[in-house]
Amino acid sequence: MNQLIKNIALTLLVTLTATSAMAADPLPKKESALDLDALLKQLEQGQFQQTQQNNQREKDFVAKRAEQDQMLRDAGKNRDNALRTSETLETQFEENEFKLGDLNDALTKRLGSLKELFGVLQQVAGDTKSKFFNSVISAQIPNRAEFLDEMAQSMGSSSKLASIEEIERVWFEMQREMTESGKVTRFNADVVEAGGAKVSKEVVRVGTFALVADGKYLDYEGSTNSLGELIRQPAGRYTASAEALQASNGELVEFGLDPTGGSILKLLVQAPSLKERVEQGGLVGYIILIVGAIGLLLALERLITLTVIKTKVNKQLKSDKFTSNNPLGRVMQVRDKYPQADTESLELHLTEAILGEIPKLSRNLTIIKIISVVAPLMGLLGTVTGMINTFQAITLFGTGDPKLMAGGISTALVTTVLGLVVAIPMTLLYAMLNTRSKDVVFILQEQASGVIAERAERMETKSTPSA
Repeated sequence: MNQLIKNIALTLLVTLTATSAMAADPLPKKESALDLDALLKQLEQGQFQQTQQNNQREKDFVAKRAEQDQMLRDAGKNRDNALRTSETLETQFEENEFKLGDLNDALTKRLGSLKELFGVLQQVAGDTKSKFFNSVISAQIPNRAEFLDEMAQSMGSSSKLASIEEIERVWFEMQREMTESGKVTRFNADVVEAGGAKVSKEVVRVGTFALVADGKYLDYEGSTNSLGELIRQPAGRYTASAEALQASNGELVEFGLDPTGGSILKLLVQAPSLKERVEQGGLVGYIILIVGAIGLLLALERLITLTVIKTKVNKQLKSDKFTSNNPLGRVMQVRDKYPQADTESLELHLTEAILGEIPKLSRNLTIIKIISVVAPLMGLLGTVTGMINTFQAITLFGTGDPKLMAGGISTALVTTVLGLVVAIPMTLLYAMLNTRSKDVVFILQEQASGVIAERAERMETKSTPSA
């Protein structure tokens, strides 16, 4: 039965193969179709070829199966060898662990108190390395921290102990650091200027506190072992002391140093200058300054004018000859202009002359007073505007950065400061100029009253004999 099924399957397979061949290579249209005998013969030939192919395939499979069996046997042998090697290594590892533990115990017993010594030495080397890395002395004596770093890493990563030479070098470097911290020395080094150029300059080192070159403070960068000028230098009195130190030949000079190693100096140079403070006021701040400048010019003009007028009036008081170059002389000339006028008429003429002099004396004083009042109001306007901008920034970026709020509030208050700076001197100048103007007017009124009294006495004297 099985043989029959196999023969049927082979027949179908050969038929399909022949059909595929015929489809791939069709006969020409002019040739006649094969008869049934020829077709049967082709099927027999195809069945014979298929049988040969199947036999060859079975032989190949059997040959490869033997090869696969051999490979499986080889893999089994390799596994067994690996297992035996693993067991051997595990046994050796356990034995080495016991030996290593015994050796460590022996080393600990032999070291005794020296183990604590080397631990302290390793800690000191690490701490000293960090200090040397940021010390300005390293600008003059470089590559000190590398030795300490290598020794600390070597002692921490292995059981290697420091030698006597290494211990003595650690002591020497620490002693040299302490000794150099009390010296003011000069040395040549490459300095990166504020513009970016690297120039060799003479550098003055003040202990472990400051570095100065060409009268400017320097900043030492330990990571690159480089010196650079501070982009912004501190206030003028500090740079003046740096210049004095640079130019000194051993004599004592005053010098501003930073005992914190540069922290205070960096904060000091970040403080805005007067020009930057004014720029923080913005448009309102500039308007306040312009108005203040106008008021100051007007006040100076009034001060000079009133001083000159007061001098001429005082000189006129000492003279009997009246001139028209001062208010008192012009008022007194009214008396000579109306010698026969009665007391009331003369009083009216003198009052008219005094009233004519008052605008000249009090000119621009009202503007100065207005500026003294408006300046603080403008400063308040700038402050309110700045606070609005600050709150808008807080709305956008939140309150996570306190510097944002502090900077905005500081900028807003600058306009208030500018307004007060303008208003205070303007108020004082107005009071002083108004007082001087009134003094001159008071002299004019006093002298006019004397003239009226003199004219009244004269008129009374003339009228008495006739009575």
